Amino acid sequence: MATSDKAPDAFRTIGELSLELGVPQHILRYWESKFSQLRPLQRAGNRRYYRAADVALARRIHRLLSQEGYTVRGVQKLLESKDEAPAAIALPAHPIEPSSTSAAPAAPSLDIDRLVRLRDQLSAALSA
Repeated sequence: MATSDKAPDAFRTIGELSLELGVPQHILRYWESKFSQLRPLQRAGNRRYYRAADVALARRIHRLLSQEGYTVRGVQKLLESKDEAPAAIALPAHPIEPSSTSAAPAAPSLDIDRLVRLRDQLSAALSA
């Protein structure tokens, strides 16, 4: 049975959630270690089953990290706070331009001039 065939409140396995979000399973396990709010049920053999609330939280974490540019620490602060006003929370690590399609997250734009300056500074520091 495909994930889309399941009821919205049905449990999801780590494989199903991984496919839905487009992230590897080890990333979901990493998120569990970093976000105390993300706690799927674990059955025999450490099989993870994500409840509807866990799925919603994982979607939110994914959106904040991949689309809105938050760091893991920034998302932790956001989830720990009762007031979710972005002004009260750390700003994203770098702004990311919105993607023209919602299927793929937007890639951060590279500032080539800044990278060239950094390279030159590193080169000068190494030769000194």
